[in-house]
Amino acid sequence: MIRLIEKRFSLSIFVLGFLGSFPNAPAQSQGASQPNMVILMADDMGWSDAGCYGGEIQTPNIDRLANEGLRFTQFYNNSICGPTRASLLTGLYCQQVGHRGDRWNEPKDFSRCATFAEILQDAGYHTMMVGKWQGRDLAVKRGFGRFFGPNCQALISYYNEVQNNDFYLNGERWKFPESGFFMTDAFADYSVRFLEEAGKQDRPFLLYTAFIAPHWPLHAREKDIAPYRRVYAENGWNKLRDERFERQRKRGLVPPSWSLSKAPEDIPNWEKEPYKDWQAERMAVYAAQIACMDLAVGRILEALDRAGVAENTLVLFLSDNGATHRGPPKPTTAHFAPQLESSDWRLDGVSMNPGTGPERLPGGPETFDAYGKPWGNLSNTPLSGFKSEAYEGGIRTPLVVRWPNVIRSDGAIERSVGHVIDIFPTLLDAAGAEYPEEFQERRLAPLEGRSLVPVLQGRDSLGDRDLCWDAFGQAIRRGDWKLVRAAEEAPWELYDLENDGTETLNRASQFPERVAELQEAFRNWRTRVRVNP
Repeated sequence: MIRLIEKRFSLSIFVLGFLGSFPNAPAQSQGASQPNMVILMADDMGWSDAGCYGGEIQTPNIDRLANEGLRFTQFYNNSICGPTRASLLTGLYCQQVGHRGDRWNEPKDFSRCATFAEILQDAGYHTMMVGKWQGRDLAVKRGFGRFFGPNCQALISYYNEVQNNDFYLNGERWKFPESGFFMTDAFADYSVRFLEEAGKQDRPFLLYTAFIAPHWPLHAREKDIAPYRRVYAENGWNKLRDERFERQRKRGLVPPSWSLSKAPEDIPNWEKEPYKDWQAERMAVYAAQIACMDLAVGRILEALDRAGVAENTLVLFLSDNGATHRGPPKPTTAHFAPQLESSDWRLDGVSMNPGTGPERLPGGPETFDAYGKPWGNLSNTPLSGFKSEAYEGGIRTPLVVRWPNVIRSDGAIERSVGHVIDIFPTLLDAAGAEYPEEFQERRLAPLEGRSLVPVLQGRDSLGDRDLCWDAFGQAIRRGDWKLVRAAEEAPWELYDLENDGTETLNRASQFPERVAELQEAFRNWRTRVRVNP
């Protein structure tokens, strides 16, 4: 059956190539064979962490996707986990579905949106999800025929069952094994299991795997941590940041006109850091989390290869926001997340070691730490800012796309300005599916995003438009100009992203008329998407 589907798809690609010579032609007609789709999302991974974006962390499988597809350099998220997922799933600004920064899928907003899984399931797709789900309803009630993962809130462990973080298999509570559980591996196991199940069906499939790695806590196994200890202990954050930036320049990921953003003043020079071994261990564990996730990505790609469907599968890899600044700057005996009580957060009754430092190194199941601002600054190289901020380090995501039957320029760098709201219309366009005005008695808000398919085909760009952000920081981008502020009452800053994508030179005083124009556009957008200041 797989061979039959592949033969039909080959014919459709011939037709699609013919249609591609017409600028307004759809990517695929309704009658053409539909591609499979896989979305892979990292959590809190910085723009430069993957090898293909300049990082020293070994990510051969993510790099493989880049070498066989496209890397976007100007693709955006919503700077925070939940808001990005809300936009990914609905194709709307997160504010339109009740999520400015702390929630989404509120009952009052449910009637205004549908998930891409609901629409594609209705169009005949076998839909599956593995990993982090942050909705009020379970994933199986929002269009995913198969689901494995946690209804994830504040408490996270990669090793153990914890409070308020129930795991589900489809619609039923999933029982943790007595030993041997590691979350990233479990996500890989069920992704592969679901793909094998999908390969037995006579219809296209969609898999959305939402990793929690490398989100804190810093949990990784010794075999994954060991290769990175010397890398960080012998080099430190200053040298490695310079080296990442140099690789990015050589590979054309950043323009020659850009300079490396200035590190925040509270980040010490590595040579003056008094706790080098502890700091290096934190980054080594973080790198191990990414390396483990990359192995999971490799297992998913191998499953596609075994099924013989890789050529006809659209694969997207991205991060939900930039790297975080969370984590104490020096050793402490207190939890960096004060809401956690060491005696009862794990349901197996084992207490968590309080604090972090040379005597409390991270990595094991009894620890709870994050890697801190200096390493977050390295992860976001060369950009400024962090997760939850509207500076580029918070909102710019690596996006790698592979679709062998459509993308012909392997390893190319794509500079189109895109946003996570574009994923939903891209999936619909690729599938030849329609976005309805009404769905299951819901009157849907029009999609905000644009399809990436013409960009993937190399025949068009996404064009000009305003993009806006409003969580803990606010911003608007119009063309190459960006207006941004750190908080509601902070002064606005203006940057020319073409020549200064690292936001080093504030041009607000030089162009007051442009500031006023973008302020007015931002206010109008806020009113339209119903944000209450």
